[in-house]
Amino acid sequence: MKDRTLLMIPGPIEFEPEVLAALGAPTTSHVDPDFIEVFGQALERMREVWLCPSGQPFVVAGSGMLAMEMAVANLIEPGDKVLVLSTGVFGDRYGELLSLYNAEVTVLRAPLGDTIALEEVEAALKANSYKLITFTHVDTSTGVRVDVKSLGDLGRKYGVLTVLDGVCSVAGEELHQEEWGIDVVLTASQKAIGVPPGLALMVVSPRALAAWRERKAPVASYYMDWNNWLPIMEAYEARRPSYFGTPPVNSIFALNVSLGQILAEGMSERFARHRKLGTACKAAIRALGMSQVSTNSAHAAATLTAPYYPEGIVGSEFLPRVKAASAILAGGLHPEIKARYFRIGHMGATNPGDLLATIGAIETGLRSCGYDCELGAGVAAAQQTLNS
Repeated sequence: MKDRTLLMIPGPIEFEPEVLAALGAPTTSHVDPDFIEVFGQALERMREVWLCPSGQPFVVAGSGMLAMEMAVANLIEPGDKVLVLSTGVFGDRYGELLSLYNAEVTVLRAPLGDTIALEEVEAALKANSYKLITFTHVDTSTGVRVDVKSLGDLGRKYGVLTVLDGVCSVAGEELHQEEWGIDVVLTASQKAIGVPPGLALMVVSPRALAAWRERKAPVASYYMDWNNWLPIMEAYEARRPSYFGTPPVNSIFALNVSLGQILAEGMSERFARHRKLGTACKAAIRALGMSQVSTNSAHAAATLTAPYYPEGIVGSEFLPRVKAASAILAGGLHPEIKARYFRIGHMGATNPGDLLATIGAIETGLRSCGYDCELGAGVAAAQQTLNS
């Protein structure tokens, strides 16, 4: 009998067998010709996945937080003014991080579950001269998605560098980095990119690289300094060995496999698949009588869903019962409502069968906790959306 529990949290996610096979293959030298070719190909493929043909990819061992800090360390000098748009925990975290680098930080914070009006963002950009604006494409704590294209337009209009935290969006939510004028798009490997945790990934525009080259103060980090990493990326893409710090060889083999799978699916098709999965999950949650943290379907993420528990249901009872029904979900993260909601990840390798099985497990968990819902109602609603 198969003993498998679906991992349906917003990262780490379920991974494709070929990706795991690459991760578990015998480790080779970081200057082996086979690895040099794979690393170079992965960098080229990142441009295609990010849809940023003129961008500079970076692959560094670390987490999404490293990617967030790497952008700050290289683009911010003491006294630079930064506008942070916060739609949850990770927007707030970016503000804290920027303050450590002595930036002058202004935070525009959305009401819980909502976005920030573009008019409010533009008013802030008119009122002050900012070097940088940061925003989180999908905040994993709330499931809120922002309008990246419109924010990119504002960044170009006011001559402000734009940094997108795409940890919970890249390769899942629609994103055209170059066309939309986003200067840095960063992510981590363990979400929609589809590789186990361990890689900090970003693509940097020529405009951002020019701003970095023009900085007056040295970068206040040795490990994160693009002066140390850019020659490495350029060398591997040119199919030459190079060394600053030992690259995570197996993870990069796995990354190249996953990027190849993403591109084989096609970016438009992948965006559409995630939209359908997200819409289906949310339809199921509504059919079961539950509300969601995101207050408007227009800004609800395709990569995760954040439902509130029904009255009388508590996570400490509900989540273990869902796991017993073969699906692992995540509890709440936002401090204001942490005990009131849970999170379902549906990105990367997630397929309709995975989602339907998860909705079924949620129904089972709800019923076993005493919630009066109709078994099959959520599954039917999801199925109707998936088949439309």
